[in-house]
Amino acid sequence: MDLSREERALYNPAFTALLCTRAVQGHEKQYDAACPLPVAVVAAVMALQPSIRDVLPGTTKTGLMKWLDTNEAVRIAMGRNAAPLAAVVRPGLLFALQTGSLRATGEGLSLAAGATTKTIKGATQQTIAIQNAALLLGRWLPSTGSLSTVLTLLGVKP
Repeated sequence: MDLSREERALYNPAFTALLCTRAVQGHEKQYDAACPLPVAVVAAVMALQPSIRDVLPGTTKTGLMKWLDTNEAVRIAMGRNAAPLAAVVRPGLLFALQTGSLRATGEGLSLAAGATTKTIKGATQQTIAIQNAALLLGRWLPSTGSLSTVLTLLGVKP
């Protein structure tokens, strides 16, 4: 995947680490449990895509399967972009683990105490929107039940 200078700046490991952390933060808030690794990665991958971010529901009460039926372009975008974007998210996830923002346990990923503020801030509206999307997706993606079902619905492989 050839990235423009703007994309390289946006997809830097520190920012993608923050997105994974926001996804874990959302998951912990919703489920009071460690976040499965694929949820953190898929949430960050989806949040980075404007075509997906723009159609995300305003609430976690929206059914994922119904939303995907209504937004077929999401599956197309994930099929096209999931693997290349996962390649830029993985270094961020590693960065979050190395810096101690996230901890890996047998149950999944958890936030380190004080690692991330609850208030979402950013230099631009775009970075704020991406963080908000990752937070929502961390809460929402597991709502359908089986994670393998969710990944299959999205057209991605773990």
